[in-house]
Amino acid sequence: MRRRAFITLLGGAAAWPLAARAQLSATPVIGFLDFGSAAERTQQVAAFRKGLAAAGYQEYLALEFRWAEGQYARFPELAADLVRRGVNVIAVPGSGTGALAAKAATTTIPIVFGVTGDPVKEGLVASLNKPGGNATGVNFFTAELVAKRMQFLREVVPTANRIALLINPTDAENYQPTLRELEAAAGRQQILVREVATGREIDKALASVAREKADALFVAPGSFFNTRRVQLAVLAARHALPASYAARAYPEAGGLMSYGTDILDAFRQVGVYTGLVLKGTKPGDLPVLQSTKFELVINLNTARALDLAIPSSLLALADEVIE
Repeated sequence: MRRRAFITLLGGAAAWPLAARAQLSATPVIGFLDFGSAAERTQQVAAFRKGLAAAGYQEYLALEFRWAEGQYARFPELAADLVRRGVNVIAVPGSGTGALAAKAATTTIPIVFGVTGDPVKEGLVASLNKPGGNATGVNFFTAELVAKRMQFLREVVPTANRIALLINPTDAENYQPTLRELEAAAGRQQILVREVATGREIDKALASVAREKADALFVAPGSFFNTRRVQLAVLAARHALPASYAARAYPEAGGLMSYGTDILDAFRQVGVYTGLVLKGTKPGDLPVLQSTKFELVINLNTARALDLAIPSSLLALADEVIE
């Protein structure tokens, strides 16, 4: 009996590696393509994983990360690399430029995107309700919120007549829409446009608008500026410029205020759709989601340092006040 038990155990031990190998070979692989870097995207990746779990996708899976490290020009090569890797789906949660690169790299691998621009106009989908093709995702607004951001900035700095705009000319997704919306919202206010695409150019631009006596700073949305949020907060404080940003990460880093889409929720939604695609739903059958969660965040410490009195009505509207 002991010998029979020993043989049974031995047989089980021999079979286990075969079963494990079979399981691993069937493990779905998600290609995660992003503008930033691993160090600065920990919260976003965690939100994406929550979305996968919410979709009920809790089987074994693997994530293949490809980071553009702040360079839009790297997206085509990174997308092509994921296609060669043979991933099951490509998730591009935060960049229309990255989503277009993935779309150009494959017509068969499903793509789940998160974009700030209009995915129909950008050529990612045929329509919002019926995307068709191999791509779908989330449209989280930024340019559409420019007028509201200007309204909040006027409430904080009602005497501001000269507004400095920092905008990245290499960010095709946000460049023209932001310019168009800001010019429409500015009214009689003068806009001092500064095009920047590197950290050094940000330094020079902020020094320049300070010399020209700008009253406030408006930072365009986009992944490039997100990766430079600490630099922007430090320079705005140095030059005593009240500044408006598009995401809560800026006031968390010391910036004055932000109004925009809840980015972590958008990444979570991309995770949900990625999970549904992995479970067999065709991306062309999933309508493009539109973000409905927006948040106003104010850093009261920064306001005090700038000797600004935030109106009580605005504080009451804020989703978070950092003290």
